Amino acid sequence: MSRASLDEARTHTFAEAIAEAHILVTTGAGGVGKTTTAAAIGLAAARAGRRTLVLTIDPARRLAQSMGLEGLGDEPALVELGDDLPEGGELWAMMLDMQTTFDRLIDRHAGSAEEARSIKANRIYRTLSSTLSGTQEYMAMERLHELHEAGEWDLLVIDTPPTRSALDFLDAPNRMTSFLEGRLLKLLLKPGMVAGRGIGKVVGAGATAFMRVAGRVTGMDLLQDLATFFRDFEGMYDGFKQRAQEVLELLRDPGSRFVVVTSPEPPPLREAKFFLERLEQEGLHAAGVVVNRIRPEVPQDPSEAALQRAVDELERADDPEGPASAAVLRLLNDVRNLAGRQRRDVTAALYSTNVDTLVEVPLLGGDIHDLDGLGVIATTLMTGRNG
Repeated sequence: MSRASLDEARTHTFAEAIAEAHILVTTGAGGVGKTTTAAAIGLAAARAGRRTLVLTIDPARRLAQSMGLEGLGDEPALVELGDDLPEGGELWAMMLDMQTTFDRLIDRHAGSAEEARSIKANRIYRTLSSTLSGTQEYMAMERLHELHEAGEWDLLVIDTPPTRSALDFLDAPNRMTSFLEGRLLKLLLKPGMVAGRGIGKVVGAGATAFMRVAGRVTGMDLLQDLATFFRDFEGMYDGFKQRAQEVLELLRDPGSRFVVVTSPEPPPLREAKFFLERLEQEGLHAAGVVVNRIRPEVPQDPSEAALQRAVDELERADDPEGPASAAVLRLLNDVRNLAGRQRRDVTAALYSTNVDTLVEVPLLGGDIHDLDGLGVIATTLMTGRNG
């Protein structure tokens, strides 16, 4: 994308995406204001008359606090916004409960209620469901699909973990399918294995000895738990694979769009560019980029040379207040240079990317911790102007 195209992107806002999209996924590096942006999008949508739900994967309390809620759980909680919303406008929020979501997934795909109970009671399952790499992101996708199927919401806003994990969010369906198609799992699902025989041939004598020792130490019969888990899991593969494909199709739908959030520093800008390129490769839709906490532009009049002459004159003048006044002018020049450098960094980082919308949210006086602060950002996202 050229400099001229980026300048045009700066004239666009997220008003169209907030008014028309069914799913908006916010993603970005840690500490760039991604959770706050997700909440502000939700507030803007509610103000636009849409019934909106914000789902956070981040267990931190920032989203709940900014919305005036004591806490968030697996069920949606209504955010009180007063009576001045247009008809249909509502804001709800919730936090992903990974274990509960995984349990529901087992209930859906198990061959029987008894089989589902057996899997959920299995200690191997309880461990895998909370520690397997990518499980959190896959369960976020599953919860998103559940909420989509419920058909109760005009807009679903998904707040993801930092970018590296957000890439896991994109990879989660394929990762789960790859696990289910893996050679080890297929071996373990053979008739002899699911009956508990021959595990040693798969994992090796040393590993089997280790598991037996571990079983004695911990009081768990690991081999029996493994055999039971894989026996009960047999037959669920097709359901998981189909669900993974449905999730990918949902994310590729034009109604699903990604909002890439960054700050004006080079490291998060590089991650933002990487994620935009990945979205394009995957055939996914980017709604645009939000640059948070950017310094407000300072008028270029007087010029830098004129400012320097004024500083020199103040420092030479026989005036006790001269040094203080000169320091203020130097600070003004430093702030102006910083604001300009930040915008140049944004332009340089995103120069070759395909960005239709670029909204720069100015650095505010403090952290966002209530609905009033969210309202300022919501207005900026909708209008491009500082609320």
